[in-house]
Amino acid sequence: MVQLLVKESKNWVAIASSISSKLAANAVERDIKGGLPEEEIQHLRSGGLLPLVVPKEYGGIGATWVEGLKIVQELSQIDGSVGQLYGNHLNLTALGHVSGTREQKDRYYRETAEKNLFWANAINTRDSRLKIAPDGEHFRVNGVKSFGTGVAIADVRVLSAVQDGVEIPFLFVIPKDREGVVSHQDWDNFGQRRTDSSTFTFHNVLVKQDEILGYPNPPDSAFATFLGIIAQLTKTYVYLGIASGSLAVAKEYTITQTKPWITSGVERATADPYILHQYGELWTQLQAAIAIADRTADRVQQAWEKDVNLTSQERGEVAIAVFAAKAFATRVGLDITTSIFEVMGTRSTATKHGFDRYWRDFRTFTLHDPVDYKLRDIGNWVLNQELPQATQYS
Repeated sequence: MVQLLVKESKNWVAIASSISSKLAANAVERDIKGGLPEEEIQHLRSGGLLPLVVPKEYGGIGATWVEGLKIVQELSQIDGSVGQLYGNHLNLTALGHVSGTREQKDRYYRETAEKNLFWANAINTRDSRLKIAPDGEHFRVNGVKSFGTGVAIADVRVLSAVQDGVEIPFLFVIPKDREGVVSHQDWDNFGQRRTDSSTFTFHNVLVKQDEILGYPNPPDSAFATFLGIIAQLTKTYVYLGIASGSLAVAKEYTITQTKPWITSGVERATADPYILHQYGELWTQLQAAIAIADRTADRVQQAWEKDVNLTSQERGEVAIAVFAAKAFATRVGLDITTSIFEVMGTRSTATKHGFDRYWRDFRTFTLHDPVDYKLRDIGNWVLNQELPQATQYS
């Protein structure tokens, strides 16, 4: 009965907000502990959010990317790890649609909805230690793969591996219970502590022929690589969520705990002219970043709806818009997550508050994809009208 009511609900952001409120109660403790995000994924599963972008004809919710990205933002306000895990999941549930065969698209959409599956990945094409080789009608995988974000607890695992003599990596999808996959549980970075982005070792792991993704039809369409653009915008909404969350906790702390500077001439921090100026600056930057991202999300959705009719020119123009939104959100988010301590004061740095986790989460995530390279692509388009080269991942 509960599941039925969730399925019929249309206010998915409200459901995400409810999940965030539950996770907020022990956010600092979970950040300190790190480890597997089992509690977080269970909330997403029981909340009915896993089949969000699965089309209705396959039993999913059929939400747009615009709706999905706002949920990523909402979840990231409390915990950047949850936002990242959920954003990755949404992208991966559509992977068969853009990078697979018609049969794979149908299969993975339907199974995600019917079984309420959670997806995770260890694609990381810069790590070429994972090797794939033919074995009769199927394949075997051996080696090591890093940054297996959420893979340890995922129902469905998406990975990339290289075959000797083949330039393009293979993308494949295997279930959680496939034998031979071992997690090292070695994720101990200072941020994104609950993504469990561990290293995995593969011992003669079977990959069936129909678990190798592709090729899409037509294989050379602009749409075949469009999910990489959506992934870039998904990161942007994680950034916006973290920045929004940090500003919200700073506001609460300033109102209830911060003291005005001794030479300010006022009795309350909320009347301190320096603090007021800082909040005005940070809030204005955040609103601008959100507005740019939301406008870009509309463009992404329009492009998605064109499916295989999307042209290379259209893809490139949307990519530039996404890169701009991401670049701006990166700068704004780093400024906000750093500057909140200026308006909260020295006592806010106490470990018990855990306010530094917002900066740590933000910085850990942004280092995976330096924004200067996106600015270079934008500059090349501005000066030379050259659109960024289409790849599977950006």
